[in-house]
Amino acid sequence: MSKIKTKFVCQECGSEASKWLGRCPGCGEWNTMAEEVAVKKSEARLTAAPAPKPRPINMVDTSAMPRLLTGISEFDRVIGGGIVPGALLLIGGDPGIGKSTLLLQVAAGIANTYGPVLYISGEESAAQIKIRAERLGKISNNLLIFTENNLETIVLEALQQKPAFVIIDSIQTMFSPEIPSAPGSVGQVRESTGKLMRFAKESGIPTAIIGHVTKDGNIAGPRLLEHMVDVVLYFEGERSYAFRVLRAIKNRFGSTNESGIFSMEEHGLAEVANPSGLLLAERPQGAPGSVVLAYLEGVRSLLIEIQALVSTTCFGMPRRMAAGFDYNRLILLLAVLEKRVGLMLANQDAYVNAVGGFKIAEPAADLPVALAIVSSFRNIAVDSSTVVMGEVGLTGEVRMISRAEARITEAAALGFKRFVIPAGNLSGLKLPRTAGLDIIGVASVSEAMEAVFV
Repeated sequence: MSKIKTKFVCQECGSEASKWLGRCPGCGEWNTMAEEVAVKKSEARLTAAPAPKPRPINMVDTSAMPRLLTGISEFDRVIGGGIVPGALLLIGGDPGIGKSTLLLQVAAGIANTYGPVLYISGEESAAQIKIRAERLGKISNNLLIFTENNLETIVLEALQQKPAFVIIDSIQTMFSPEIPSAPGSVGQVRESTGKLMRFAKESGIPTAIIGHVTKDGNIAGPRLLEHMVDVVLYFEGERSYAFRVLRAIKNRFGSTNESGIFSMEEHGLAEVANPSGLLLAERPQGAPGSVVLAYLEGVRSLLIEIQALVSTTCFGMPRRMAAGFDYNRLILLLAVLEKRVGLMLANQDAYVNAVGGFKIAEPAADLPVALAIVSSFRNIAVDSSTVVMGEVGLTGEVRMISRAEARITEAAALGFKRFVIPAGNLSGLKLPRTAGLDIIGVASVSEAMEAVFV
C-alpha cells in the first residue's frame, strides 16, 4: 500500500511547504499552515481538442455576445452595461450586508426576461430561499433552486438545464471530490473556481459566485481567486445605515470606476436615484462645523456633509476621533492648521464625522475637513449654499483634484451656488458662465478660510 503524501498549505495566500511552519514564508501570517493531502493531477482530465489557430484580432466575431440586462440599472452600470455571456463574476462583502439579496433580485430580473436561472445554495435550504424571495416579491417559475455542495453534480445539472444564468452561494461551501480537503480550504476554493471558470467559458453561461471575506475585508481564499474570475465586485456599507455601495474592483468588460448605490429597505435593496439629496436631507442650517464635500465615488459625484466638533479637552492629552475619515489624515490636517494657520489646537478635542456611513478615502476631502474644524473652533457657520473640495499639503497649499467639473455640475443641480476649489482647477473648467455660479479658486488653506468665513 502506497504511503499517502501530505503537504502544508497557507490558508491565506496558498503558499505550500513540505512541513508545518508557524509563519507562512509567502505572506508572513502566523498559524495559517494547514495539512492537506497531495494529489497528482490526472493527465486523463486534459481534453484532446484541437488547438485553435491564431487569427487577426479584427477577424474575431463578437456579435454573438449580447449583454444580459438584469433590470437593475445600478448593477448593470457597475458591470459595464450588462452581464457578458460566459463571464465569471465574484461578489464579496461582509456577512449580512446583502450579497444574497442582491443576487436573488438579479436572478429574478434575468429569469423574467431571458429564461431559467439556476440558484445553487450550499448554505441555505430551499425553504429559506423561498421565504426570502417571497419577502422580496421575486417569486418566478423560471427561478430554479438547487441545494448542493458537490461541484461535479452542480456542473452536470447546469449543463442539463442550460439556464440563462447560474449563481453559486457561496464558493467556500463547494467542494470537488478530487480534492481530499475540507470545503473552504485553499485547495478546494482554487479547484472549484477553476472548474466553474471552465464551465462558464465552454458553455457560454454566465456564472456569479459569492465569496466570504476575512476580518481584514479581503475575499477569503487564495489571491489567485480574484485573478481567475472576470469581474470582482465588493458590496460594502455600514450595517447600521441603509446605504450600500457596489464597487467594481476588477472588470474585464468595462470600467472599474463605476459604483452603484442601494438602500436596504424592508422589501429588499432599492436603487437610489438621488443619493446626494438623501444624504443632505437632514443637514442643519447655520450650524458651525458643517461643510459640504463633493465626493467622487468612482466616476459618480456625491454630496456628503462633513461634520466637525472641537472642544476644550478635560484631560492631559487631547482626543482625536474620526468616523468615515482616515484618522492619520485627521492628525496631519490638525498639524497643518496649527503650524501654517496658527490655530491653537493642542488643548482641543477634535471629532470628525462623514454623515451617511460612507468611508471617504480621497484627497479632495482634506479642505472640507480642515474648514469644518476651523468652523467649529471659531464657532462660525459656513454658508449653506457652499461646496468645498481640495487636497491639502503639508505646507498649507491646496492642490488640484480630479473631475472638478463633474463635481460642480452635480452640486449645481441640487441648488448649490458657491464653490471653493483649488486654484489649479480653474483653468480647466468648461462650465457656462451664465449658470450664475460663484467659483472661487484658492491656493492655500488661509485663502480658503478668507473665502468661506466672510
